[in-house]
Amino acid sequence: MNKQQLAAKIWESANQMRSKIEANEYKDYILGFIFYKYLSDQQVQFVTKEGMTPDEIKALTEDDAETVKYIQDNLGYFIAYDNLFSTWIAPTSDFDESNVRDALSAFSRLISPTYKKLFEGIFTTLETGLSKLGESAGKRTKAISDLLHLIKSIPMNGQQGYDVLGYIYEYLIEKFAANAGKKAGEFYTPHEVSVLMSHIIAHELKHKDTIEIYDPTSGSGSLLINIGEAVEKYAKNKDSVTYYAQELKANTYNLTRMNLIMRGIKASNIKTRNGDTLEDDWPYFDENDPQGTYHALYVDAVVSNPPYSQQWDPSHKESDPRYSRFGLAPKTKADFAFLLHDLYHLKPDGIMTIVLPHGVLFRGGEEGEIRKQLIEQNHIDAIIGLPGNIFFGTGIPTVILVLKQKRQNTDVLVVDASKHFIKEGKNNKLQASDIKRIVDAVINRESIEKFSKVVSKETLRENGYNLNIPRYVDSSAAAESWDLHATMLGGIPNSEIAELNSYWLAFPQLRSALFKTRSSAYSDLAIAKDTVNANISRHPQVLEFIRTYNQAFAGINDNNSFDDYLGTSLIQGWEAVNRNQQEAVLSAELFTRLKSISLIDKYQAYQCLNNQWQVISADLEMMQTEGFTATKQVDPNIIIKKKDGKETEVQDKVTPWKGHILPFGLVQQTYLGDDLASLAKQESRLAEIASTLEEILESLSEEEKELDTVKESKDAFANAEVAKAAKAFLKEQKASTLKFAEDSQDPEISHKAKIIRASKLIDEEKALKKAVKESATKLHLKTKTTIEGLTNEQVKELLYLKWITPLSTELTAMPNAVITLLTSKVQALADKYAVTYSQVANEIKTTENELAEIMDGLTGNEFDMQGLAELTSLLKGA
Repeated sequence: MNKQQLAAKIWESANQMRSKIEANEYKDYILGFIFYKYLSDQQVQFVTKEGMTPDEIKALTEDDAETVKYIQDNLGYFIAYDNLFSTWIAPTSDFDESNVRDALSAFSRLISPTYKKLFEGIFTTLETGLSKLGESAGKRTKAISDLLHLIKSIPMNGQQGYDVLGYIYEYLIEKFAANAGKKAGEFYTPHEVSVLMSHIIAHELKHKDTIEIYDPTSGSGSLLINIGEAVEKYAKNKDSVTYYAQELKANTYNLTRMNLIMRGIKASNIKTRNGDTLEDDWPYFDENDPQGTYHALYVDAVVSNPPYSQQWDPSHKESDPRYSRFGLAPKTKADFAFLLHDLYHLKPDGIMTIVLPHGVLFRGGEEGEIRKQLIEQNHIDAIIGLPGNIFFGTGIPTVILVLKQKRQNTDVLVVDASKHFIKEGKNNKLQASDIKRIVDAVINRESIEKFSKVVSKETLRENGYNLNIPRYVDSSAAAESWDLHATMLGGIPNSEIAELNSYWLAFPQLRSALFKTRSSAYSDLAIAKDTVNANISRHPQVLEFIRTYNQAFAGINDNNSFDDYLGTSLIQGWEAVNRNQQEAVLSAELFTRLKSISLIDKYQAYQCLNNQWQVISADLEMMQTEGFTATKQVDPNIIIKKKDGKETEVQDKVTPWKGHILPFGLVQQTYLGDDLASLAKQESRLAEIASTLEEILESLSEEEKELDTVKESKDAFANAEVAKAAKAFLKEQKASTLKFAEDSQDPEISHKAKIIRASKLIDEEKALKKAVKESATKLHLKTKTTIEGLTNEQVKELLYLKWITPLSTELTAMPNAVITLLTSKVQALADKYAVTYSQVANEIKTTENELAEIMDGLTGNEFDMQGLAELTSLLKGA
């Protein structure tokens, strides 16, 4: 299975196994064991590469001082054979909880002095929490053993291993965060927010050969890692990045270290510290003498998501170089203390991004003064307003502030991205297109209506240095308004037609084709309302718009079509595709083709590309690591079955196989169409029989439904009884001259005919179900054989259909979506003022008069007539 499937499987199993343990705690156990497996596997790979045989590895003990030191010098730690992860899960192993305790104790004792800071105490959380995995030693042993066997399939070798391992680690952290409520904020920044910040920073640093990045509230370390990955997209060497991380909470600090180490980052490039960022600046030469050996750290980028509006102690910090230029944040809200700390640690050409609550933009007092100084000294580069409810455990609005130590600009870019998200469960989430829209606006410093604005320093001064986003960007939807004149007298206001100006600019002659002048300020629909779509779709300028769009993707200046471009770069050149950088190349090509096309939202098109890239990238990853033959591979289709309360993995009996890369359905549609059609025909007939039987059942009288031929539940025939009754009725029919018919006037004869017909259908259904099962099995096995026997050219054809055709279909549909939207807007305008108030009033009056006339002919007792007289008087307005 691919890394997404493996991660989902591990999460599902782990979540079931954690029983009553809080998600926030359980994550420390499973992630701790994953890290221990990583270290064990790394040591086995290292000593194997150094020439050790399996027997020599089995002989590894801490008594061999020379070997221990050699491994420590290279890896920073040593693990004896008995304590290796692979030894624990070996079939011959007599595993016990004490094995883990002994191993973790030995690990702490055998850390190399050189790497003590990196590894010391890293398993403390796991070690102290083992007791929570069960009430007895036996239960703990089982719980630990289950965990070990759950994660044993995670690969941890080389670049591919780091990629899969890192993906699974982040996946689990995110899932645990979603289940951890408010505690999630202690260790997790949503992946999409992390990616957004990373792309902004990576673009700024793309010209640098070596990069130092720092997160003073590092949590799980995901922000740092995402910057590292984003930097790699600019073809940077992985080893050119040095990571600095500080975290206050010990458990979370361990996550940071594990996460960084497991990404294959050189130990010498990881600098970490467990401490209070605001109280103790960092780094030091010697933590035993912080004041005497303080050495300021200046880096290329700082990124942070600190705890929001936390209390802190600003006393005696007036002379602290981090705050002395700008002032001290109030003791009830440390937000600006964190921001100033980050800014202080930037190199002159450095950049920082920080997530803070929305209040930092407009709160007064000490914060207002700090904000004023930051603006006057040109440090604030951009402000990005995020959607609410985007962080786990809190729904408060948040912002990303982008600051630089030195800038050429004196203005501030304000971005309101609060309306750009999708709903996912209880939370809002940024899509890939939302991230790209924001990053592009920040990089290009663009003013975009209802999204972003470059605000001058003069304007900020006029607003009292208040950075509240709605002051500068109005992203709210226009309120529905009604024109009084049009409501009373009819016509469509020209001002409301002008709100569709983007369409009239693209199609200058279309407006006059749809609307005719009524007066200087009002128009009427020039065509029948039910022909709006047809008139728009057939208009020459709209047809030219579609032709131009299609031409852009068919080819630019004799270049290949977009489909051919994708086919050549992704399928023909699959081996050379750099997955880290390819998506950016494809999106640039997409935007180039859309550059001259109006009305098409290029970010919507990009979202289509990104969605499909997730599929393509996952397949390419397998092809590049396993070889092209992976495309012709068929895997057992393993499912989970429950028996006696236990879950076991078994191969599915109905569909025992599945394509490693190529889906069975796609192969069947492409190469086994006749077999597929034949099966579909049988399945269609089965559905038809079921429907007919249901109709016959419904046609029976209530008395007939009480007979043995119908089940007690009254929702189906009793097949055996129907067969028995039908046999008797057929015998009766043969012996008599009567012909039983369902439409007979004699209810008894009609009922007998229905039962005979139902019996025939039930027999046909039984035979057909068997035939369908045999056909499906035969087709399934034929598909397996077909995939395994595909030629390379056939594989490429199927990859084209899987990767490129769906994207091409989505992109081709985009102009029609524009036309459909315009049609609905024009029809809505026509409907809005189609009936005037006076027409409605006249209709009401006419109806009232008609009702009054009808009542004139009514009779009743004395009191009825008095009531009718009063109602008639009201209706006639007397």
